Amino acid sequence: MKKYLKWVLGGMAGVAVLLQFTNPRQTNPPVVREHDLLAANPPPPEIASLLRQACYDCHSYETRWPWYSRVAPVSWLLADHVKDARKQLNFSEWPHDDPQRARRKWDHIRKQVHSGDMPLPSYTWVHTGARLSAAQRNQLVKWVEQEARRLETTSAAEGQ
Repeated sequence: MKKYLKWVLGGMAGVAVLLQFTNPRQTNPPVVREHDLLAANPPPPEIASLLRQACYDCHSYETRWPWYSRVAPVSWLLADHVKDARKQLNFSEWPHDDPQRARRKWDHIRKQVHSGDMPLPSYTWVHTGARLSAAQRNQLVKWVEQEARRLETTSAAEGQ
């Protein structure tokens, strides 16, 4: 029995080592400053700080990949999560030239932050700095609503 257990544990260790060679690429494409939300349209410093703490790791090209993101199978989960997050919303590719699209994004952000769906609880378990208090959520939602109204006003003025 002991010999069998050693073989099983040895096999499992071997598989775990081999899995490390299957890690996905962790990409951070270059950020074009004119396209990034914070660079091209800087919010107040406290809002920029909240966005960086709670959003930018997944929703930008400025992901800080932690050490455990290089350990399979966690690496697969994180790389896929960041890929999907960037597809849904990417602050590094903000639609500055399309106010209606930007307004829709602000509306989506407002809903997600207000409801507590974002940042994801699975993210805030490990990244405690991303946990938003009720006051921080309200502050962020209020600023997002202001941005959406500003875009509405701008769009209406340009339409006249």
